[in-house]
Amino acid sequence: MSRPSVIVKLTLALLWFIVHLAISLFSLWSHLIYNTECYLISFGLIPKYGKFKLDRLKYLAVVVDSREAKNIAKIKQLLCWLSNIGVKYVCLYDIDGVLKKTFSPAMNGIREKNSGNCLDVGANIKALTCCHKDMTVEYISGSDGKEGIAKAASLLCKTYVNHNRGVCGDDEMVFTETDMSGALKAIGCGGPEPDLLLVYGPVRCHLGFPAWRLRYTEIMHMGPLSSMKYGAIVKAFYNFSKKYQNFAIRDHAS
Repeated sequence: MSRPSVIVKLTLALLWFIVHLAISLFSLWSHLIYNTECYLISFGLIPKYGKFKLDRLKYLAVVVDSREAKNIAKIKQLLCWLSNIGVKYVCLYDIDGVLKKTFSPAMNGIREKNSGNCLDVGANIKALTCCHKDMTVEYISGSDGKEGIAKAASLLCKTYVNHNRGVCGDDEMVFTETDMSGALKAIGCGGPEPDLLLVYGPVRCHLGFPAWRLRYTEIMHMGPLSSMKYGAIVKAFYNFSKKYQNFAIRDHAS
């Protein structure tokens, strides 16, 4: 190997090391700043974060990775924080249904005692809704996603066939968004659209949360549930309160 080629390779390796080191230091610095800010927010040392309003946050959804959803202590702590902040409606989701299976027995008992206080958003969701003090909690899973849309489509087709039985013609089946929303509610997979979706997991995606409930939803990635911070939640709500949303379009679409 010639000497110039060795020099070129060493130079490229050095440049790669410098770039990698710079990116790592920047990431470490950003993480340190973020954690420090969350710590200060938690103790109320940054006044602006104590002056946000939750008027626009009618419904909150929280997506949790199924592996982390088994940490029940963290889930209960999260619900406690949300209740203390003043959130009125929370939809908790994990794709494997860990939360639904874990909280289902407790929810059924609470619902029997407080049946008048539970939010009816669908046939089977009604049994999976309970009240955490003044906060309503809904638990859904991946079965309310793909399976839900398949069942809704099947119901629409059966309804169309029954209504057009004996009618000749090759007319196409045309279903509107309203028809699909009604079918989803009929099978128990309906529900309000969250204004904000917080994602606790290793990836920046909604992890299979029902797409028809995310038309105008703001999505924020919060990192792993194991490193959940009260200050980070407050900061997310503050940032959401400053977001611009075209409510005229949303109201018209609804």
